[in-house]
Amino acid sequence: MKVQQISIFIENQAGRLAEVTRCLAEGNINIRALSLADTQDFGILRLIVNDVQAARKLLEEKSFTVGITDVVAIKVPDKPGGMAAILAILDNCNINVEYMYAYVDRDFQDNAVIIFRFENLDDAIACLTAQGVDIVKGSELYGM
Repeated sequence: MKVQQISIFIENQAGRLAEVTRCLAEGNINIRALSLADTQDFGILRLIVNDVQAARKLLEEKSFTVGITDVVAIKVPDKPGGMAAILAILDNCNINVEYMYAYVDRDFQDNAVIIFRFENLDDAIACLTAQGVDIVKGSELYGM
């Protein structure tokens, strides 16, 4: 139920983001979802890709600092209140959301897919599963 996310630390300067995407393209790695958070000096690019290990290897060969993190992907009804309902479930279970970002895929029909990083992934998965929330498998996101 956990999904692997790759995180790349990049200097906040022109061309570095392009270099990451060029490297992945040359390695035939498909970016399925992404989030970029930055500070004045550096950024953290978080990606869901079709081949995590190959992406990590390619980027490390280009001297990027890369990490792999487990996250959870959740189907959220694409309608007013859909996200509020999911967050209410998490709140009732006292689950802290560290960060999240959206993933869009027409195969998920009337749902958005939100990638969540939780303080405690196992507790979050148990809470969401108990409430009937649809958790997306990695194989569905990776596009394999």
